[in-house]
Amino acid sequence: MGPSRPTDETASGGFEPPREVVRGLEALLDFYLASGADAWGDDVPADAFALSEQARMQAEARNRPATRPGGSAPAAGGARSGEVPAERSAPMSTDPRDYLKPAAGEREKPAAPVAGGTIALPTDETVDAAREAAARAASLEELRDILSRFEGCNLRLTAKSLVFADGNPQARVMFVGEAPGREEDRQGLPFVGRSGKLLDLMMAAIGLDRTSAWITNVVPWRPPGNRTPSPQETEICKPFIMRQIELIRPEVLVFLGGASAATLAGTNQGILRLRGRWLQVPLRAEAGGGAVRALATLHPAYLLRNPLQKRFAWRDFLALREALDAGPAGEGNGAGGAEG
Repeated sequence: MGPSRPTDETASGGFEPPREVVRGLEALLDFYLASGADAWGDDVPADAFALSEQARMQAEARNRPATRPGGSAPAAGGARSGEVPAERSAPMSTDPRDYLKPAAGEREKPAAPVAGGTIALPTDETVDAAREAAARAASLEELRDILSRFEGCNLRLTAKSLVFADGNPQARVMFVGEAPGREEDRQGLPFVGRSGKLLDLMMAAIGLDRTSAWITNVVPWRPPGNRTPSPQETEICKPFIMRQIELIRPEVLVFLGGASAATLAGTNQGILRLRGRWLQVPLRAEAGGGAVRALATLHPAYLLRNPLQKRFAWRDFLALREALDAGPAGEGNGAGGAEG
C-alpha cells in the first residue's frame, strides 16, 4: 500500500481548510478592519434611486401648505378634511441615508470608529498652512504638539496614533521612511514591526541603536490598509519632516526607500538605481540655510520580501559607517565608498 495522500478532513471528520487559505482570509479581514470596515452590510441591498425619490416626495409633502383649521381645504394627497397626512405628522429628512436605519426592534449595527475632527480639502492653501504651522515650532516638542493639533491631513481621521519619531534628537544620523504601518500605528512609534526589527539589526551591525539615531517617517499617520500615501498627503506632511531635519541638523540623513528620497531630495529615480548614492537636502534660509548630505538605501520591508538584496543594503550601511567615522570634515569626499 502506498503512502497516504493528504486530506482536508480532520480526525473528527470535519473539514479543515488549507493553511494558505486561512492566512489569506486573516490578511483580508485585517485589511478590512484597518480600512474601517468593521460592520457587516445589510442582508437586503438598498435601492439608492428609490430612496432618493422617496426623500424627494417627502420633502414636497413637507413643503405643501397645511390644512386650514376649518377643514375647508382638502389635505394634501387626497386626505379627508381636517386630517393631517401621515407623512407630515413628523419632520422628514431629505437625506436617503436616514432611511437605511434599522426598523424598530432590529438591532442597530455598530458604526465604524472614526477619530474626531473635520475632513480637510487637500489644496494649495492646506500646504501653505502646513508650512506656516511647521515653521512656528522652535523645538521638537513644539513641533509634535503642533502636528497633533494640525487638521489639514485626513489621515489623522483613520489612524489610531500620531507616529512622530523615536530615538535620540542629538544623534548624528537620522533615518526617514515613508509612513507607519499597523504595529507602528498601534504603539505610536516608528519602525517597531517586522521591518523595524530588521532595521535594529542593520543598525547594530555598524554599531548604532535607537539611542544613537533618530528614526521617523515623512508621513506621521498610517494610511488605511497600509496603502501608499497620496501625493497630496505627502506634500501636506512634508513641511513637518523638513522642520524635524532643520531642528536636529543630523550629519547624515538616510532615506529608507525611494519614497522618502523622492519627497525630500526631489529625485524621480527608482531606489534600485538610487541606493548607495549620496544626495543633498537643502534647508530653508530662515532655518540657517545649508544642506544635509543624505544616503539612499533599501527599505527594510523591501528586504524582507527580497532577502537577496540585503547584500546591497549592507554595502550602504558600511558606507554610512565610514561617513560617520570620517565626521563632518569628510563631507567633501563624503561618498564614503558608496556605489554610484
